[in-house]
Amino acid sequence: MKILIIPGLTLPSISDTDIERIRIAGGNADVVVSTPEEAMEHIGDSDVLLGLLSKRMFLASNRLKWVHAIASGVDMFLYDEFVLSDVILTSEKGLVGEHLSDHAFGLLLMLTRQLGTALRLGPSSWEHRPEMRSKEIELTGTTLGIFGFGGTGKAMARRAVGFGMQVIALDREQMEASDGAREVLAPDGFDSMLSRSDVVSICCPLTTETRGKFNSAAFKTMKDSAVLVNVTRGEVMVEEDLVNALKEGVIAGAALDVAPREPLPADSDLWSFDNVVMSPHTAGASQFRASRNLDRFIRNLEHLNSGEALEGVIDKDLGY
Repeated sequence: MKILIIPGLTLPSISDTDIERIRIAGGNADVVVSTPEEAMEHIGDSDVLLGLLSKRMFLASNRLKWVHAIASGVDMFLYDEFVLSDVILTSEKGLVGEHLSDHAFGLLLMLTRQLGTALRLGPSSWEHRPEMRSKEIELTGTTLGIFGFGGTGKAMARRAVGFGMQVIALDREQMEASDGAREVLAPDGFDSMLSRSDVVSICCPLTTETRGKFNSAAFKTMKDSAVLVNVTRGEVMVEEDLVNALKEGVIAGAALDVAPREPLPADSDLWSFDNVVMSPHTAGASQFRASRNLDRFIRNLEHLNSGEALEGVIDKDLGY
C-alpha cells in the first residue's frame, strides 16, 4: 500500500513519529509526504491520500481507493468525476465542533455584551458607557435555534445550556433530541425555528440544499431582535440579503467567522455595521485538531486493513 500525505492549513506538518504510526497501521505501507506541487508525481500509484484531492490529481490517479480530508467541509471534493467514482471519502466531521462552538460563543458575546464595541472604541469607550449598557443582553432564558444538528450543532447546544438558554435544533436527518436540545425539527420546521429563536446558529455543511438558504425570506422570518451566528460555511448566506436585513433592522446583528465571499472584500457593507462582528475564517483552529484527525486516519487505516467500516464516511451524493 502506498499512502500519499499532502499537508495543508489544518495539518501543516507531520512528525516522524506519526509517519511511523501511519506506516505500521497501513501494514508496513510506503508513506510519502509531498507538497501540493510535487503530488502529481506520486498520485498515479497511490492507494490512499491524506489531504486535498484536486480534480487534476484525481484524473491522474490509477489505484486510489480512499481519500481522507484534512478539512471538515468537503464541498471542494465534490466534482462529478470524484462523486461518481468508487473512491471512499472520509473526513474529520464530528471532531471539530468543540472549537467551532467556542469561537461561535466568543463572537456572540462580543455582540450581546458589547465587547466588540469596547474593543473598537478603546479608551473612549468610557464615554459611551450608558449607550453600551443599554444594548447589553443576557443570554439566560433566550432561545438558540441551531440549523444543522451534527457535531458542531450539538456542541453549540451543550454550551447554550451552560448559558441558561433554551435550545431547539433542525436537521435533515431524523434524530432524537439530545445534548440539551429540547427538540430536533425536520426541514419543514425551518420557519418555525427561525421565528422562535433569539439567536440562530448556522451549523451545517455547504450542500446544494443549504447554499443560499439564509436569504431575504429567512431573515424576514427571524425576530427583529435576533442575532445570526455562522462559523461553518459562508455560502449558506446570501450576502446582499444579509446586508439589507442588517441595514433595515430586519435582524439585530450578525456574528460571523465565514462570509459568502472569502476573503471578504474591504468594500463589502458587512464591514461597516456596528452590529456585526467578524473573524477571518479562523474558528477551525485548535491545538487538538491535527492530532484528532490523524488519530482517526490511523484508526481508519486499521479498519481498512481488517475490512471494517471507516469512521467519518462522507455520502458524496448528499455532500456530508
